[in-house]
Formats: sequence, structure tokens, C-alpha cells
Amino acid sequence: MNAIKTEPSVALAELQETKPDSVTIVVLSGDMDKAMAAFIIATGAAAMGMKVTMFFTFWGLNIIRKQGATSSAKDWLRRLFGWMNPGGAADLPLSRFHFGGLGTTMMKKVMKDNKMPGIPELLETAQDLGVKMIACTTTLGMMGISKDTLIDGVDQLAGVTTYLAEARHGSVNLFI
Repeated sequence: MNAIKTEPSVALAELQETKPDSVTIVVLSGDMDKAMAAFIIATGAAAMGMKVTMFFTFWGLNIIRKQGATSSAKDWLRRLFGWMNPGGAADLPLSRFHFGGLGTTMMKKVMKDNKMPGIPELLETAQDLGVKMIACTTTLGMMGISKDTLIDGVDQLAGVTTYLAEARHGSVNLFI
């Protein structure tokens, strides 16, 4: 029996040739394990020479907030959001098995024992590799988070259209 050899379509081949090597990641979650996955992918792609953009929104903004930052909003509801979600990449909870912080502490110990970088180190590496970080203006306003509570190195405050302009030309687009 003869095997049929198929060639990729011309349109697909042209698309692969013209599409830039770029990655966009929407970081929605403020959970440690999900943030770790986002930064491992981002730093891996950047180390391979790909252009990487991370768009932080909702709970993901806690990752790029200064340690212990709270909301300075004038209304009580947005101040409550800030109190419930203090900033800091070092203090993110696990998405599962958090157990009031015990699971997170155990995970950090395992990571340290195995010489794995934590979120703050991964974030710094991403910045060193030129990963572009965008904070969502809509969520900033909604949650009463001000620019001065964000870490140094956030490249841009922008809305979804800025993210979509980046994603439109991306070869890999992820939502974490």
C-alpha cells in the first residue's frame, strides 16, 4: 500500500512565513501556580528570541503590584477590593490546596529545596529579557488600583484594544 504524502497548503505556508515569532499572555489569575506558569512560558519564549507581551488584568494585577500595596480609592467598595487583594508577587496563594497558607508555604519550600525561582525572581528575569508588561486600565480603575502602587518596569497602562493589537499579530496567544 502506497502512503499518500500531503504538502501543507500554500496559504498555511505563507502565513507561517509572515507571522512574527511573538507571544501574548493574558494574566487574569493572581494564583501562584498560574502566575508561575505564565512567567515560565514568557521567559522561555523571550529566551528563544520571541517578542513577549503580558497583559495583566483583574486578579493578575496583584502580581505586578508593590508588596503590600492597597487601594487608595475614595469609595469603600474599591478600598475593600484593595484590602482583600494586597499586592506583591511574593505573597500569591495557590489556586488549589492553599489551606490558609500552609500549602503555599510547602510549595515555596519544595521550590527552594529544588533551586526553583519564585514569582519575584521569574518576574525580574522576564523584565531582564525584555518581556513587555501591560496593566489593564479598565481593571485598575474598577478596583481602585493606582499607577503608583505598581512595580517599576510595567511598560504600559492600556486597555483591551492595545492587547488585541499585539495579539492580532502573535503566533502564540495564551489566557492564564
